[in-house]
Order: sequence, then C-alpha cells, then structure tokens
Amino acid sequence: MFGIIRPCGDHSCPSLHRAWTAHLCGLCLTLRDGQGHAARLATNYDGLIVSVLTEAQDPAGSPHRTAGPCALRGFRTADVVDARARGARLAATVSLVLAAGKLRDHAADGDAAPGTAPARRMLAARWEAAGARMGDSIGFDTAPLAATAALQLELESGTGATLLELTGPTEEAVAAAFSHTATLAGRPGNAAALAEAGRFFGRIAHLLDAVEDRREDEARGAFNPLAATGTSTREARRLCEDAAHGLELALLELELEPADRHLVDALLGTEVRRAVDRTFRHASGSAHPLPRETARLAPEDGPAPGTEPAPWTGHSYERPGFVRKSAAAVGALLSCGMWRPRWSPERRRPWHDRCYLNGCDDGGACQGCCDCCRCCGKCDGCCCDCSV
Repeated sequence: MFGIIRPCGDHSCPSLHRAWTAHLCGLCLTLRDGQGHAARLATNYDGLIVSVLTEAQDPAGSPHRTAGPCALRGFRTADVVDARARGARLAATVSLVLAAGKLRDHAADGDAAPGTAPARRMLAARWEAAGARMGDSIGFDTAPLAATAALQLELESGTGATLLELTGPTEEAVAAAFSHTATLAGRPGNAAALAEAGRFFGRIAHLLDAVEDRREDEARGAFNPLAATGTSTREARRLCEDAAHGLELALLELELEPADRHLVDALLGTEVRRAVDRTFRHASGSAHPLPRETARLAPEDGPAPGTEPAPWTGHSYERPGFVRKSAAAVGALLSCGMWRPRWSPERRRPWHDRCYLNGCDDGGACQGCCDCCRCCGKCDGCCCDCSV
C-alpha cells in the first residue's frame, strides 16, 4: 500500500474511519477479483479517493456488501464497496496503472536488484494491460495515464525544466481520473472543478514524494525534482500549502450528496493538510507537529551548503534489493504494518503509528478523536462533537 492519504482511528470518528475502510477494502478486493491476489500489492491509498468521489456524487451507483474475515481487519467481517461499483473499478484501474509506472520508474532509476529489471517491466506490462481492460469497462482511457511515466522520464532526462513542469504529467493524470468520476456519476457539471482538484492533489503528491526521497536520491545520485531545480524545502512547503488551499476551494464548487460530502472534505481537506505536516515534520527531523507558520521556516533538506552528500555504503540493509523489499512488503501487508523491516524508519515507532488502520500521525500524543482536538489544536478537523 502506498499513498499520502492515511487517516487513522485515533484522529477520526468511528463512522468516518469505517467509511474510509469500506473504500480501502473494496479497492483491495476489486484488485483481487480482477487480477489475482498479487495485484493487491498495488492497493493505493490515494487511488481510492476516486471511489469516494464517485460515491459522493452518486451513492446509488456504489453498492456495498459484507466481506468475509481478513487478517488486516483482525479476521473480522466488514462493510465494503462492492467490486461492481464503478468507482471501485476506476480506483482499481488507476492503482494498477500507477503501480505499473512505479515499477518502470524503479527499473529506470536502477533501484531494481541486478537481473530483476526485466521481471519488473514484465509485471508492469501485465498490470498496465489489466488496468486498460478494466478501464475500458467503465469508459476510461488509460493511455494518457500510462504515458505519464514515459513523459516524466523524458522531462527528467532533459535540462531546464521547472519544478511545476516536472509535476505537470502527474497533475494531468490525476485530473483525468478525478474528472471521470463526474462522468461515471452522471454529474457533468462537476467535471471542471474535479479536474482542478485533481491537478492540485497531483502536485501535492508529487512534491511530498520528492521531499521524502530527497536525501536518499542525493546520496545515490538519482534524479530528484527538488534537487534538480534547486528548490528549497521551504519553497516546496509553500507550493504544497498553496496547492492544498486551491484544492479546498475546488471542493467547494462540487455538487455532492450532503451525507457523503464529509468524507470527501476529510480526505482531501484535513488529511491532505496532515500529509503535508507529516512529510515536512519528518524531513525536518521533528517528532511532533509543527505550527504551520513554523513549518514554513523548517530547515532545508539535504546536506549543508558547501558539503557533499555522504557516499552510499552499498550495505544490503541500507539499499535492499527487489527480493528483500518484496518480501518485506508482503510481511508488512500481512501484519497490517505492525512488522517493519530493519531498514524502515517506521520500525522504531510505537505500534499505533505503524498500524495501517490505527496509527495516529500526530506523534502519538493524541488518544482518540476528541483528545486529538484538544492536544493538537485542530478542532476544525475533528469529525465528532466529543459528546458521543
């Protein structure tokens, strides 16, 4: 599982967390039903947003069912979005194509263990073809989405591209997926606002990924959009904040069902802000959330001016190969994030931070939704009224 949107039970009320889990598990099961168990590794936290958006515009077109026991839910049954739902199929389509692009990107960057690059490309081609078939069933052309990775590599191999030009392919890909939810839901009036929201969300996701990977990319000489364009962490933070504000304004223009709007606002509003705070907090080495004004002034990422980044040691646990990373991903998935490999920065964090479905991203200081309001000063982001 990957993505920037990771709501947890500690800072969201039970009903919101159940609704999010219904879409997450629905996406995972849709991938399983369409492409087999291995495809569940392509489950993308951000991809399920298109399922949420589709249901918020047309609840009747998003049937639910009761899923059987699953290890990731503590072997409990749960209400999930059915694989027949068009939003779930769009989410699965996007997840497969994005995962295929990520595999190709790793192979191009040299992240693959020696001899495994061909296998990665083969799996990428298989997932991309599966995504195209699923996309055809709901009228979504995946060709522009699949071309994003190639266009991104072309931009990265050239010179003189600005940071926003480098984030452009991701922005347009997400915009296409977001706007197609209006088509699926029969709400053409929402298409323009959804495309705008998608561009802002794609920009944020791309920038946060660059911030997270900057030190590692510089250490091994891989391409990083921030380093390549000389963008400071402070400027990246400003761009993320501006995009988050634009995203919130775009959401205000959407016509959604009142009962389903809150989940959309929580994921694309509150949780996006949390993702920005979490990423830049980790980049600055702080264990607790920083006030937004302070966070804008966080120290720049990377080595100090005038110094060279530390050389990559080549130790297997510092740069694990494909087999080790794949085995670790399966172990983390089966344990719901409770187990982490020794090279993972999450390994030393408390269990409630490691768990995919329960960890709070506020440094472990919050004990529940209402307490999160009090200790984090984010009452406007708390979904319950603390009276239940």
